[in-house]
Amino acid sequence: MKYYSTNRQAPVADLHKAVVRGLAEDRGLYMPERIVSLPQDFLDAMPGMDFHAVACRVAEAFFGEDIPAEELRRIVCETLSFDCPVVPVGGGIYSLELFHGPTLAFKDVGARFMARMLRYFLQRDGAGLVDVLVATSGDTGSAVANGFLGVEGIRVHVLYPKGKVSPIQECQFTTLGQNVTALEIDGTFDDCQALVKNAFMDAELRGRLQLTSANSINVARFLPQSFYYFWAYAQLRARGVQGDIVMCVPSGNFGNLCSALFGARMGLPVRRFIAANNRNDVFYQYLQTGVYTPRPSVQTLANAMDVGDPSNFARILDLYGGDWQRIRAHISGAVVTDEMIRETVEDCARRTGYLLDPHGACGYRALREGLRPGETGVFCETAHPAKFKDAVESMTGTPVAIPERLARFMQGTKQSIPLSADYRDFKAFLLKL
Repeated sequence: MKYYSTNRQAPVADLHKAVVRGLAEDRGLYMPERIVSLPQDFLDAMPGMDFHAVACRVAEAFFGEDIPAEELRRIVCETLSFDCPVVPVGGGIYSLELFHGPTLAFKDVGARFMARMLRYFLQRDGAGLVDVLVATSGDTGSAVANGFLGVEGIRVHVLYPKGKVSPIQECQFTTLGQNVTALEIDGTFDDCQALVKNAFMDAELRGRLQLTSANSINVARFLPQSFYYFWAYAQLRARGVQGDIVMCVPSGNFGNLCSALFGARMGLPVRRFIAANNRNDVFYQYLQTGVYTPRPSVQTLANAMDVGDPSNFARILDLYGGDWQRIRAHISGAVVTDEMIRETVEDCARRTGYLLDPHGACGYRALREGLRPGETGVFCETAHPAKFKDAVESMTGTPVAIPERLARFMQGTKQSIPLSADYRDFKAFLLKL
């Protein structure tokens, strides 16, 4: 499979280059040259299959031309060492629980898959040291740091906005040490993301270091997230759920929604999608007007969605040929404010007994308000509520138990390096490696 840039000004790349480079030479995002349609007999058989079997078939469609079957199966099965169950919440709405991985967040799937794919390429080619750069607004940093922790030949640098991630999230990537370095940036997530993108475009740096990104701009990060949308569909059909299915995705950098849209293009029978925004609603405004106007992000309770210029918007545009009407026909939007998040977490807990995190609350609220008669809705519960313990407890008035694996992170000592948002400071840090 070859990969082209969304900006169409860079040479096509093979999978190895697309994964290791992350961003194309023209600052575009890599897209596969074709999207394989899965046969109807596979879609019909999914309800009787297990998670690994479903995911391996989907992975084969993306990566089967470039990675031997046994190796790809090993990567998938190691990645998915936990389930992503669909849980009924009530009123025709289900939660796709994506927080059962090591860091209790949906990004565990993409981060673990990418780490194992990159390890495969390094071992196959005998490549030298690779430096992974990742900007995080919350859960990406912990998922990537833990996915790559201890992997020989790889150094991870996590850039995060000072004071704008939850204390528990911060513990998950600042206490690890080994081959993981946390960089505390005096700025916003957008500043962190800009630093990473500028580093990829810096000829001097690329001449000195082998850089790659583990953000959702990387094809090995976002494409594997399509696995759990197929698995959600399989679980619903196995439960006997009939009729139209709607998927609602809390959206920040839009890698997760983008992977779901790729699944739909492959044949996943989902009628439509809802993109749930918090106050950072540039995509929602695009759906209303046809004009994309990025702006500085603002801090909200759903901090992992605090993105003012989502990178994967370029992929969505490319996927639909830049056709605003086609995008609107397949994706609707919603905006959920902090006040609405508080109301939703409290109301859902009281009425159904189901505990939402702030990001899941955005998805649940948007789905509850946007579901039509005859439809069954699934929203992504992207992180365990305990990762936002103080906030969730203040909304519900009841204690939130902390899972043991999360408590272990909180016992570590913070190790981070403070940096300004000035690219010159970041470049100087990298040149000293």
